[in-house]
Amino acid sequence: MEELEQGLLMQPWAWLQLAENSLLAKVFITKQGYALLVSDLQQVWHEQVDTSVVSQRAKELNKRLTAPPAAFLCHLDNLLRPLLKDAAHPSEATFSCDCVADALILRVRSELSGLPFYWNFHCILANPSLVSQHLIRPLMGMSLALQCQVRELATLLHMKDLEIQDYQESGATLIRDRLKTEPFEENSFLEQFMIELKDIPIKTGDPAYWPRTLHAASVSFYHGKLLGLAHSVGILHPQL
Repeated sequence: MEELEQGLLMQPWAWLQLAENSLLAKVFITKQGYALLVSDLQQVWHEQVDTSVVSQRAKELNKRLTAPPAAFLCHLDNLLRPLLKDAAHPSEATFSCDCVADALILRVRSELSGLPFYWNFHCILANPSLVSQHLIRPLMGMSLALQCQVRELATLLHMKDLEIQDYQESGATLIRDRLKTEPFEENSFLEQFMIELKDIPIKTGDPAYWPRTLHAASVSFYHGKLLGLAHSVGILHPQL
């Protein structure tokens, strides 16, 4: 089962779009079983099973189908993998879920070999260690990396301002006024930066996407400033 645990850790989170709501999910399926994590951003549920459980559950839910566990696992993988990679991907299955006490049942309905195929994922609340491993630690790591990059970019902007100031003190002027930039004010920029981040919708299920979203936003904002400064430097000319 260690292979399933390690494999699940390497999988990205993605949105699983359901008729009634949307869930974050990540899954790793092999011929030996599967591991699944599901979250509604308030709770996290988990299921990990081997071939014996797959075989027993398949008999209970699909009495007309006879196949080895590996065949059912392959079919589940074929249903889930495209859907989690692309939320807009047309699914060959119907998904629904029910919350019962602390458990979540994710129901799947599709066809296999021309016959109806049913599957229920029986997920229980994930333990704190699992939540930390798959959510908290990756997000904290990316957040810290983002903070370091923000500081580095702020330092670079200050250096660019000093460089432009040196050009100006040497008698250089702008040809195109529209490219003129104000000196970088880090505190006011960060305040505006946080306001901008609040308006960014989280439309993907990969929590790693959340810090990547912040990363992309910060790089975009800083890039715009740097681009303006670079253009300013590029068209500054000494007065004759």
